[in-house]
Amino acid sequence: MLKLIFCLLCLSLCVDRSLTCLQCFISSYDSVRLCWGHILIKENIRNVDACMVLLDNIFNFNQTVINAGRVGRGYDQTLTDIMVAQIMPLLEEFDQKTHSETVYKVRLMAAAENFTAHASKVPRASGCFPPCGFQVEGSVYNCRSCQYDSCEYPLDCPVKEVVVGENNRTQMRCDVLFPLPGDIEVVWRYAETETQLLELLKEVTMGADLLYSIPSASPQHAGTYQCEIFTEGRSIVRQYFYLTVIPQTVIGHSELQSLFDQTLVSGGQSPQVTPDLWEGSLLRLPPPSLLTVCLSGLLLLLLFSLGSLFWWSFQRDPIQSKDSRGMQGEKYVFL
Repeated sequence: MLKLIFCLLCLSLCVDRSLTCLQCFISSYDSVRLCWGHILIKENIRNVDACMVLLDNIFNFNQTVINAGRVGRGYDQTLTDIMVAQIMPLLEEFDQKTHSETVYKVRLMAAAENFTAHASKVPRASGCFPPCGFQVEGSVYNCRSCQYDSCEYPLDCPVKEVVVGENNRTQMRCDVLFPLPGDIEVVWRYAETETQLLELLKEVTMGADLLYSIPSASPQHAGTYQCEIFTEGRSIVRQYFYLTVIPQTVIGHSELQSLFDQTLVSGGQSPQVTPDLWEGSLLRLPPPSLLTVCLSGLLLLLLFSLGSLFWWSFQRDPIQSKDSRGMQGEKYVFL
């Protein structure tokens, strides 16, 4: 009866202790039973508190043991089985029996080393990949808190800038660095302005496609595109793309300016036209409005030239006729 009361008192001392690596797998009651016969050599007395301090140093505050317990999600039960396999034989051996603190230290350190060796072989977590997303598979087990630590990254990713020329094809892909579950749902949203406010974004598509394509971009396509990935009804990541569409006229002016700058740099000589440059110029023809203005100007120039030539011919004929009559008169007088 006295032994039972003593064990209960010792158990009450352990109840207020914070969770530790050993207590994730071994109950406080079993820890008291394990330390019941701990004898201090110097004083030759039993001291359960000294045994608890020894357990803390060997298991709970041992970084090697803590790192060995940082396994992937779903393997916490495996850690429990490994720890029980090391502690329960000692519990049966030490329960209701006295041993010196030296024996305790040697046997407990051997148990910690065996736990570390076996736990290190348990599959690790895939790890956390910054900068965003709720990464379930990346969480690792923390035996000091007896729970899995999340990656603690925000759900929203930074905005990515996308620039495309008018009439060109563009694609936005909702890529993440961490592995995605098999059953995902992807929602694409759009807003005309640069924003990350959900109330301003309107749903465009819903399905499982991570890729969003625009076959021929126009200024009306500019704005913010958001893709949100769900699994089992829970959002795990939101990515943002801000699309800028450069008008075709601006592209043409930029190319002319670039060609002019290259000519100045080359000392007035025209740069050589490479096949790539030639193909690019064919792909980016000027807009129809600019072609119409250029052709109209050429036609007016041609009409003006023909009119000038006709007027010059008309003025030349009277002069030639006058000269011809004068020559005939002079010939008559001479005869």
